[in-house]
Amino acid sequence: MKTISNLAYVHPDAKIADNVTIDAFAYIEGDVEIGEGCHIHPHVSILNGCRIGKRNSIHEGAVIGAKPQDFRWKGEYSFVKIGDDNTLREQVIINRSIYENGQTEVGSNSFILAQTHIGHDSKIGDHCVLGNSVKIAGAVKVGNCSILSSGVIVHEGCEIAEWVLIKGGCRVNGPVPPYVIMAHNPISYYGVNAFILRKGGKSEEIIEDIAKCYRHIYQSNTSAFNALQRIREDVNEGKERNAIVGYIKDHDYKVVALPLDNID
Repeated sequence: MKTISNLAYVHPDAKIADNVTIDAFAYIEGDVEIGEGCHIHPHVSILNGCRIGKRNSIHEGAVIGAKPQDFRWKGEYSFVKIGDDNTLREQVIINRSIYENGQTEVGSNSFILAQTHIGHDSKIGDHCVLGNSVKIAGAVKVGNCSILSSGVIVHEGCEIAEWVLIKGGCRVNGPVPPYVIMAHNPISYYGVNAFILRKGGKSEEIIEDIAKCYRHIYQSNTSAFNALQRIREDVNEGKERNAIVGYIKDHDYKVVALPLDNID
């Protein structure tokens, strides 16, 4: 059974599933789908092109499906897709894609905190936390289980891998490899994200192998190419080791905090 305040505006063409609560002064346009068990709080705007999964809680003042803030967008019809079991706090803004039938995506089981902005065509994974006032530009990718602390700024087109922690106030200006903590400005390697990896069930042996990889990459004073050669010789092959090596190779050795003069 839906609970819709008579002070909310819900377009008659909007597809609202069972057990959805829509509070006073919410605004829902026509080409919108909202899944079961969602709670749309007061003064939320959900605009055309939004596809929202189940059991999401969207708090006061959020704008989902806002028009892209990009001069390349010429009115193309596009989408925002949100998975299940997410919490979007106050004044979150998520822009639609700039491309015809393209979409900005948020996965499932994530927390997006107050005043965070997610730009057009960005892809946020599952089990992520975006802290207060995080600013994500267009076409950014954030991998599963990653945390961006309050005030982080991510430049357009950057990619943050899985299981990453970005400390508060950092400016991300390039690819960030998996399993690391990044801090400071300019952004720099701070260590392995061991606490969260343990929370995620990674063994101490796996965490130590990850640490060995990054000692070679960031702390051995050798080229990135040589560091990867040493990793292959020194670290047992496994999913995590291969993910690190593959990520750095796939991004042409240009991950953040790796000095350009340290690349063959």
